[in-house]
Amino acid sequence: MRTLIVVALVVVLAACQPAAAPDDANRTAGAPGVAVDAPAAAATPAYRVEPWSLPSPANAAQPDLVAAADGSLLLSWINPDADGHALRFSRFVDGQWSAAQTIARGDDWFVNWADTPHLATTADGALWAHWLQQSADAPYAYDVVLVRSDDDGASWSEPLRVNDDGTPTEHGFVSLWPASSDSLGIAWLDGRETAAASGHGGHDAHAGHGGGSMTLRAARFDAGLLRSGESMLDAATCDCCQTDVAMTARGPLVVYRDRTEEEVRDIVVTRFDGNRWSDPAPVHVDHWTMPACPVNGPAVDARDDIVLVGWYTAANDTPTLKIARSLDVGDHFATPVEVDAGAAVQGRVDVAIGADAAWVLWIREDDAGQTLQLARYTPDLSHQLQRIELAHLQGRGRGTGFPQLALADGTVRVAWTDVVDGEPRLQGAVLRNSERSE
Repeated sequence: MRTLIVVALVVVLAACQPAAAPDDANRTAGAPGVAVDAPAAAATPAYRVEPWSLPSPANAAQPDLVAAADGSLLLSWINPDADGHALRFSRFVDGQWSAAQTIARGDDWFVNWADTPHLATTADGALWAHWLQQSADAPYAYDVVLVRSDDDGASWSEPLRVNDDGTPTEHGFVSLWPASSDSLGIAWLDGRETAAASGHGGHDAHAGHGGGSMTLRAARFDAGLLRSGESMLDAATCDCCQTDVAMTARGPLVVYRDRTEEEVRDIVVTRFDGNRWSDPAPVHVDHWTMPACPVNGPAVDARDDIVLVGWYTAANDTPTLKIARSLDVGDHFATPVEVDAGAAVQGRVDVAIGADAAWVLWIREDDAGQTLQLARYTPDLSHQLQRIELAHLQGRGRGTGFPQLALADGTVRVAWTDVVDGEPRLQGAVLRNSERSE
């Protein structure tokens, strides 16, 4: 896994290692944990944590967990395959995993802890998937490749390069959404404008705007993988932070980390109304001035008009995890709620909105190791109802990647990467309402 961060970022992250740690003496490393103390709130049933067996092999990493419209869940992952890698997936339905299927394999992929493949579904039953394929010898010259399956993954279309600019630059950090019953929307960070920047080619350069900036682009692909509506959503974004998307009552809302001439890297949103993308607008003005890419993007979920965004910031030299809610499909956001703060906060956040709660998932790391944290809030975010330490991880640093959170049929499920004896391994947990019968 290759991600090179400039010295300025290394210094910031090195300062983010604290001594204090939650009490985990009675928890098993890498296993689901138990609830820890949370602020008092109105009496609500607690959720209990149970292990969730995953179908991935011992050397799998880069998970993607997606809730399909039919209530099933799709889990994809990458694992080594001969001299290359394979992208595989399985469907979880009626309490069982389907046999794992291979989407694609290759020996020229760009495989990275932070820039990972994703799955999506459309109403016609099609599956869509993407991965990253190297385009030149430069370390960060790679393209976004897209495929579609009409037979539930038994076969896949010929791969199509989403970006067709032909420059040996970075293209990735993708978000996928259903654009219609049989077409897919896709947004990605696109480095074509950085091609003229001396020394640029990926995460290590962070070229100034005068040499060309990372851009955010979007396009639509129909059932025959024909493209339409390609447009630039933002002419200058953070180089290597994840994007995310949620379907609102008024179209897809893309959330990402912006970048200004002054190196302010706050979180912004843009929404497609069927005709045009809205001007990017901040979720909140943190004014985090950062001279390098933190590789720590936002997460978003939506339920009709309600939007929930979670993100990491280190404004004022304080690592902080925040969430904010919008009641008007992302046009305006309320004052953020601080979920966690302090040197142990690593971010790598995911969020979800349920019928009666909002959920946020993130990683902490201190001298005692990494822990996976999950918090449940009232829908209006006014009270934290429960905070759970899901697992104490054996892995440290970047190798544990980005955990995944999904809601399906009222059940909360989480998948994440741990590193056990030097080898990545996917783990899972399910949370159930303690008052609900099996």
